[in-house]
Amino acid sequence: MVLWMVLVSFLLTACGGSSQLAAPGVTLTVEPAGQPAQVSTGVQLLVLMTVLTLAPTILVLCTSFTRIVVVLSLVRNAIGAQSAPPSQVIIGLALLLTFFVMAPVYGRVQDEALQPYLNEEIDQTTALQKAGEPLRAFMFQQTRSKDIELFLSLNGQGRPEELADIPTVVLLPAFVISELRTAFIMGFAVYIPFLILDIVISSILLSMGMMMLPPSVVSLPFKLLLFVMVDGWYLLTRSLLLSYR
Repeated sequence: MVLWMVLVSFLLTACGGSSQLAAPGVTLTVEPAGQPAQVSTGVQLLVLMTVLTLAPTILVLCTSFTRIVVVLSLVRNAIGAQSAPPSQVIIGLALLLTFFVMAPVYGRVQDEALQPYLNEEIDQTTALQKAGEPLRAFMFQQTRSKDIELFLSLNGQGRPEELADIPTVVLLPAFVISELRTAFIMGFAVYIPFLILDIVISSILLSMGMMMLPPSVVSLPFKLLLFVMVDGWYLLTRSLLLSYR
């Protein structure tokens, strides 16, 4: 739709200095920009709309959301309760924990980039550069050097002397696969006690000759009891938050 409107505007502008397109109850007027500042404002608005469109992806990939939501999903699968808690609760809790973990980063962006830009102390380019520095520093802390070297080699670049020389296009995928690796390690550690409980329940049912009874039906209440007795949500949340310290 946006591309179609841009194409129509371009054609109308090319046909004359000022054009008007009328429809029943709707009037669309396209006039040429009289000053370069008007063109610059339109380009900035287009860039802003693009950033807002990509905001969910940036939130998922550039923050702690990936690790947290994967671990919470693995915990739910390990317990065996496929719909408890529901996906909306899992995502909501992951977002809240993400905001908690990323609060210092957002604070630096607010103090070093957003407020100086709103006070007209720095220009837009400098503000974007300063806003990216805290986020890149956070990603560097959580990314393995092995993963960075992988994407540097695939991108045809040598080993840089400083971290600032590593482009974001290399850092971002390296950060994502590092987060996935850490999330799966934590998920494996969570799976072990529930797996042992499943094996014990299955052995007991087999020894009693109750082969037609699914072990998951019997083990689910014991899994929930075990998770509550060890205060699982507290331990899980504490482990996730401490993994970013």
